[in-house]
Amino acid sequence: MAAEQLNGYVLHRRAYRETSFLVNIFTLENGKVSAVVKGVRGSKSDKKSLLQPFQPLLIAVSGRSELKNLQQVESTGAMIRLAGQALYCALYLNEVLNRVLADEIPHPEIFVLYQQSMHALVVQTNFEPVLRSFELGLLDALGYGIDLTHDADTGQPLADNGYYRIVPELGCVYQGDIRLSGCYSGQSLLNVASENWDKDSLLAAKRITRTTLGELLGSKPLMSRELFKQTHFKSKGREL
Repeated sequence: MAAEQLNGYVLHRRAYRETSFLVNIFTLENGKVSAVVKGVRGSKSDKKSLLQPFQPLLIAVSGRSELKNLQQVESTGAMIRLAGQALYCALYLNEVLNRVLADEIPHPEIFVLYQQSMHALVVQTNFEPVLRSFELGLLDALGYGIDLTHDADTGQPLADNGYYRIVPELGCVYQGDIRLSGCYSGQSLLNVASENWDKDSLLAAKRITRTTLGELLGSKPLMSRELFKQTHFKSKGREL
């Protein structure tokens, strides 16, 4: 069977048997691809050195099963250089994608979103808007997005000074003009929808995406989130 060439980034790599790796690669053409890389552990091969996160790659894989054989790999550009806070955020994006994406379902819009988010982390000093925009875009692309501009019951645009509760699989439901626990102001929801970020809209987006993504991620904690908590960033009151 002829090898298939794919453009992508390594999401996760782990040891496999005595000399090999198992890698999950997010590709433009086929979505997440799982592959065995044989005989590279303990060596100084180009395959091993290239199979790192944030390195744009062209890979050649073969096989009919979901677990492919990675035959060739080459760089298609410079590695995205990240450090400190930005690095933890990038690891979070990788872990989320690795957990929520099914194998071999193309998501070109998520691939573009991922690239844009990675490059934004290089230049931005405030990581939160980048993470929230990524999470919202990911949920929309996977079919779990929420209409944050209209009342789910009436179909009317949200009132700036009204308060709404997010009802799963329904949307925004009007609760009145007085803030209640678990509700969001119409203005903050409209700002989330337009990605007009301020303190209130960032907090609302984090709560919404944390709940919705949590259902997809399951109960197992995210390692990137735990690592982030153990750094000095914790003292600044920040979290992924």
